[in-house]
Amino acid sequence: MQSIIIGSDHAGFTLKEAIRKRFSSNFEFTDKGTFSSDSVDYPDYAHAVAGEVEAGKFTFGILLCGSANGVAITANRHNGVRAAICWMPEIAELARKHNNANIICIPARFVSDETAFLMIEKFFSTEFEGGRHQKRIDKINCV
Repeated sequence: MQSIIIGSDHAGFTLKEAIRKRFSSNFEFTDKGTFSSDSVDYPDYAHAVAGEVEAGKFTFGILLCGSANGVAITANRHNGVRAAICWMPEIAELARKHNNANIICIPARFVSDETAFLMIEKFFSTEFEGGRHQKRIDKINCV
């Protein structure tokens, strides 16, 4: 079973819990929080998830917040992390196929549970194409 690290702020909490329940037989989740819908600061959870991906402890992660912008901006500060905001399955597929994204960022206030589930299925079943896309990815990190 594939191990996935997941985290969210308060806006993504309910959807995070639905994802964990829906995919419990597909993935072994390490949940970095938050653990309620009480207001929290999204960078705390985005750093917790992205730091583990950056360190190589996890290959893939899932982050959620209201718009997905905050967690994506924060996660992408980590070397080797390619966190992609996805709002439909086709975007999730391209994020993997062309960008070799390793964290899917979901805007919990703007997608249905079903759309989120479809995006996760697409994200985790799509392989990176490599080739011309690899040379572009090699240009991303600044360090």
